[in-house]
Amino acid sequence: MIFISVGSREYQFDRLIIEMDYLLEKKKITDMVFAQIGTTNYIPKSMDYARFMSPADFGKMQDAASLIITHGGTGAIISALKKEKQVIVVPRLSEFGEHSDDHQLEITEILYKTGYVYRVLNIKELEFCIKNINKNPITKKFKSSSSVPTIIREFILNNHKEKR
Repeated sequence: MIFISVGSREYQFDRLIIEMDYLLEKKKITDMVFAQIGTTNYIPKSMDYARFMSPADFGKMQDAASLIITHGGTGAIISALKKEKQVIVVPRLSEFGEHSDDHQLEITEILYKTGYVYRVLNIKELEFCIKNINKNPITKKFKSSSSVPTIIREFILNNHKEKR
């Protein structure tokens, strides 16, 4: 089962939900999919969904999933990695009105380059990425002593200093 999480902020994420709905409708992806769609405007036709979920239900859905596709929020990514799930990150991009800036892209790139996640920058690459992660799963595991939180913290601190 694939679990999609777009977070609970006030920004839509139509781009991701529309593309997954299309892939399911055209039978390009045949897995069962459940999506947490937040404030997304588009209503899926080919997958079950909830706008928002309790933390307990969210955790149960993550536990049941073999693949988690998530926005670039650190909480969503780290919780999926802690559960040792295969993770594809689709960062929200400001150019599509999905966030106020592109910090999710920056965080995603760090985690992708360090081997913790796959990432999709062009939404038309989602199908390929899903099929590729099934053939070539990520083997690097997040451990409690992992440097991922440190990498993100240092990036944020350094980036904040540079903008002053």
